[in-house]
Amino acid sequence: MSEIIIRVAKQADVSALVKFNQLMAWETEQKKLDEDILSKGVLALINDENKGFYLVAEKNSQVLGSLMVTTEWSDWRNGVFWWVQSVYISPDFRRQGIYAQLYAQVKTLADQQPNVCGFRLYVETENIIAQKTYESLGMQQSHYLMYEE
Repeated sequence: MSEIIIRVAKQADVSALVKFNQLMAWETEQKKLDEDILSKGVLALINDENKGFYLVAEKNSQVLGSLMVTTEWSDWRNGVFWWVQSVYISPDFRRQGIYAQLYAQVKTLADQQPNVCGFRLYVETENIIAQKTYESLGMQQSHYLMYEE
């Protein structure tokens, strides 16, 4: 049995990433994402490292899970927060430590950057399982609330 490989996503992963984003949006918000717009958005990020990057977890050439990292400048810290977004693990592979491996790679990559000052993510308030996972990896609930328009 081969091991799980964590790597930066490439153009060949776009279809898997689009599928994961669609499944995640439906699973968490019952929201149907436009495939054309989503495909262009995923490809735009993969083609422009200034926008961020995706990591994928792969085993036997099958992508089992992924996450996206984008950045936010903090003038208070003179550094960037890495936002973990679009987390998705295929249902058959959940609760097997795949997200922990993806997040560990995020932290390893951040250690190679001199200006990363922390990690943030947002999670649905009802998604207790995900919240427990994030807490088990050392993340804590922030005192900030999120607003959007």
